Amino acid sequence: MILSFFISILTARYLGPSNFGVINYGQAFAVFFTSFCTLGINAVIIRDFVEHPDEEGDAIGTTIVLRAISSILSVIMIACIVSMLDSSEKETIIVAVLCSLSLVFQVFDTFNYWFQSRYQSKVTSIATFIAYVIVSTYKIILLITKQSVEWFAFSYALDYMVIAIMLFIAYRKYRGPKLSFSMNKARSLLGRSYHYILSSMMVAIYGQTDKLMLKQMLSSSDVGYYSIAVALCMIWVFVLQAIIDSMFPTLLSLFDEDEEAFIKKNKQLYAIIFYISIIVSLFFVVFGGVAVKLLYGSAYLPAVTPLRIATWYVAFSYLGVARNAWIVCNNKQYYLKYIYFGAAVINVALNFLLIPILGAAGAALASLITQIATSILLPFAFKGMRENAKMMVEAILFRGVR
Repeated sequence: MILSFFISILTARYLGPSNFGVINYGQAFAVFFTSFCTLGINAVIIRDFVEHPDEEGDAIGTTIVLRAISSILSVIMIACIVSMLDSSEKETIIVAVLCSLSLVFQVFDTFNYWFQSRYQSKVTSIATFIAYVIVSTYKIILLITKQSVEWFAFSYALDYMVIAIMLFIAYRKYRGPKLSFSMNKARSLLGRSYHYILSSMMVAIYGQTDKLMLKQMLSSSDVGYYSIAVALCMIWVFVLQAIIDSMFPTLLSLFDEDEEAFIKKNKQLYAIIFYISIIVSLFFVVFGGVAVKLLYGSAYLPAVTPLRIATWYVAFSYLGVARNAWIVCNNKQYYLKYIYFGAAVINVALNFLLIPILGAAGAALASLITQIATSILLPFAFKGMRENAKMMVEAILFRGVR
């Protein structure tokens, strides 16, 4: 992550705010469609491994086939949408299509969930590390040879392609079960995951429309400033994801064994996520200006204000990620689509109101308010989710944590 981060700094300096914004605009489309490509299966597949250990090969093979179909369709849809929205910008269209190719290779991160279920997340970490080294080397070559923005756009897909190859090799090395497709397994997985498809699409709307709307309402340079702010405040969140991934199987086990311990462990996870995030956010508020100027140069100073706002939504965003274990165990997926639909409406409305007034800072503020509403406020509106919302509040207040 550190290696990739410093290469991204050199890349941003070389491309400038406008071209850097175009790449992030293209990546926003790819991330936007990721929710459709995963089909929500990533949220239920680990539990399927736990409940049906003899059907792991069917689950993995079926998931790969289903995701491959949805990914190819997504690439085609992205090409069509960008061609209509930015018909006069050939470079933007090419960049978006190149970025969208990453969706095809992301299909193979299904192997990652198999390793997680076996407490072998280190395998994924090694694969990711190798990918970062290769892609960073590729970008260094592009910088030395002074290539165009399209070549840098392809690096986004290259990253996932290398990870896919590494995960497949690791899966074979660790003698993963033989892959196969099962229509019954497909119905079973989709039957439990369709709630997540809708909710993930809503998450994509409020997670990526800020960049899309910044480009359409202002300019690609504003997308560049906002992207720098988001990149800085998100550079360290792999730590939070590692904590959540490591505790996920434990929470699934505790739910069936000890309800009190399950509740306590959830609260501990929420408290850890929240307060680590707050400490890092304070750092960015104090030193954000120095960090942007030192790392990216004066050309990106307009990113300082959005950074000081966006950094606070990390805590609430990852509380939502940490909540997934509780939702899966209690079969509360039903409520997610309503919560995220409300969040999507709030985010789009706030972006329309705040972007014309505050620019990139307005997009950051809209995201912060949306994340608070999604993780804590909106769940209180649903009886089935109030218990979890109370758990989050109690965790923040250190009640029942120690």
